[in-house]
Amino acid sequence: MFAVTVTFTLKSGMREAFIPLITENASTSLREEAGCHQFDICLGDDPQAVFLYEIYDDSAAFGIHLESPHFKSFDAAVADMIDAKTVHTFSEVIR
Repeated sequence: MFAVTVTFTLKSGMREAFIPLITENASTSLREEAGCHQFDICLGDDPQAVFLYEIYDDSAAFGIHLESPHFKSFDAAVADMIDAKTVHTFSEVIR
């Protein structure tokens, strides 16, 4: 398994517009990508922070996700909503 974490720092006031877009991206990924097994969207007290936890079969499956039309559409739609984005990948998941 291959884990991906993403931390978004949104521009002020963008959370309400961002959440439906990331929710659609997550649900489409789970529905259409055979290699995507988990896609959690985590929110906390900070309205500008959104944390993602994703599990894929392997790095190739994550690559397929990044090249998918729904991801590219999401990425373009949220580009102006984001102050910062940090992505970490982990090549081994121990369960």
